[in-house]
Amino acid sequence: MPSETSNIFRTALITGASRGLGLALARALARREWNLVINGRDAERLRAARDELARLTHVAAIAGDVADPIHREELAVLARGHAGLDAVINNASELGPSPLPSVLGVDPAALARLFDVNTIAPIALLQRLAGALKPGAHIVNVSSDAAVHAYPGWGAYGASKAALEQLSLVLAAERPDLRVYCIDPGDMRTAMHQAAFPGEDIGDRPLPEERVPALVQLLEESLPSGRYEGSALLAPRDDTRRPGLVEMAS
Repeated sequence: MPSETSNIFRTALITGASRGLGLALARALARREWNLVINGRDAERLRAARDELARLTHVAAIAGDVADPIHREELAVLARGHAGLDAVINNASELGPSPLPSVLGVDPAALARLFDVNTIAPIALLQRLAGALKPGAHIVNVSSDAAVHAYPGWGAYGASKAALEQLSLVLAAERPDLRVYCIDPGDMRTAMHQAAFPGEDIGDRPLPEERVPALVQLLEESLPSGRYEGSALLAPRDDTRRPGLVEMAS
């Protein structure tokens, strides 16, 4: 573990960090000497992630559901105990029923749960964390191409992410002192993506670790607030425009 004097005291809170993209990002930030506050619903998985990451950096972990107001307050208490946050990554998400239902076939209760987890929880968590955000803090809300494209079966999930993106862009306009990003990381070989395609081989999709550099770029550079695509952020740079920026907040 880095010493107290060697750590530059950048702190990030990552939700859904016990597996998939969240864990891959936590590992990358730990190697870059970020302090971490992480959560996940699976206590055993989260404990294993904490023990691994603690060999590299300072990490606090608490298991729970981001849709639970009590758990969001627990995360806010941890954040305040770390003397503030340089970054918040709202990565925790739910896919909803599998196989993916049509718009007219989705259970309204399942639709409500998707909005609770994918839309309301990230914003409610940011509200609880507002006092812990350092000047210029970076907020990264993980989205999807399903938020902007009409794929059959992806209506419920995509709508929850589209709502998150709109809220994020408005937040960026309201809080120019912060960096507020939505990122579509692209398809990945994760358990959630596999659940979207039950019985199919998704081995051709990249691992989450291959998408992480795009998120690190958003966290460690001063790109303007807006919506970004991970594939464009990872592509060779064109200095005539901001890399990966799809839509600016105005």
